[in-house]
Amino acid sequence: MKITGFRLGMLRVPLKTPFKTAVRTVQAIEDVVVLLQTDGGHIGYGAAPATALITGETHASIIAAITHCIGPRLVGQDVADLNRLCGLVQQALERNSSAKAAVEIALYDLWAQAFDAPLYQLLGGGTPRITTDITISANPIEVMVADVHDALARGYRALKIKVGKDIDSDLARVQAIHAAVQGRASLRLDANQGWTPKQAVRTMRTLEHAGIAPELLEQPVKAADLDGLAFVTAHIDTPVMADESVFAPAQVIDLIQARAADIVNIKLMKTGGLSQAIRIADIAALYGMPCMIGCMIESSISVAAAVHLAVAKADSITLADLDAPALGQFDPTEGGVHFNEAQIHIDDAPGLGIRRIRGLELLP
Repeated sequence: MKITGFRLGMLRVPLKTPFKTAVRTVQAIEDVVVLLQTDGGHIGYGAAPATALITGETHASIIAAITHCIGPRLVGQDVADLNRLCGLVQQALERNSSAKAAVEIALYDLWAQAFDAPLYQLLGGGTPRITTDITISANPIEVMVADVHDALARGYRALKIKVGKDIDSDLARVQAIHAAVQGRASLRLDANQGWTPKQAVRTMRTLEHAGIAPELLEQPVKAADLDGLAFVTAHIDTPVMADESVFAPAQVIDLIQARAADIVNIKLMKTGGLSQAIRIADIAALYGMPCMIGCMIESSISVAAAVHLAVAKADSITLADLDAPALGQFDPTEGGVHFNEAQIHIDDAPGLGIRRIRGLELLP
């Protein structure tokens, strides 16, 4: 099976409600979609959102990177030569991790289709279902508490709470949500780099002394402040998870050696796709460090690839934060991975199993 060409498209899925964090507000899922074409008529699908505040990429930069640097390298190549093709993607240009991820996802989709098997089986197998949390956006307390009750009614048993804006309001939010949950779900706090190290320690100690024990605290300090992250990890009881601090496998090694975190959040848009995400999961497993599989505000196309990875690497990927498809007003993909609130499962279709993408607008 050889790659004969590629097309790009845009996909927009409005969110049910605006998604708010300490650093941004998002109104819709907006992805660049990659379609890799082959001589046998198969199509490999991949996608990437623009998350400029995290990866530095815009839709225009993703399109340009794929059109001019990555895509042309793959035309004429045999899909079976997967590792070499992933090398071509990674070496095509510096950074641009989301653009690389979109293309790699499409490559892995084709590779598994060539072997007529679901992707997770070729990555090592596993039980084809996982459970995700859901994010409670940063809003006034009464709105967040109402969202918590709604999430519980829909079957979610792990809630991610956005904090990191203002310490007093952060404390009030978490305390109110803790009281509303009444032990029916675990709480995961995500500060999105919003605190200083001392603020993080002081805030978490206040919560811990009040009898509130979150399951984890995600990225409390600036991404580049590894010493600050280590300070927080050493001075609170709550496990600390690194997110924006870790893009590449080498950074995971640095993180582990510095004892800077307890958990690593793997996101395909940070790692540049599946090949490097697999390396991160394997490195973490060697050191006994658990991982979460996470996502940006992105469509079910790319999240499907993350689900396949999580199933195949379940020994190291023990937590999932793949709620983006549930935040959209509709699921644009048909086939493959099925998102049903907290429960996600994979059918037996080859590759990612995507048969159709509703609302996809191909670019000229």
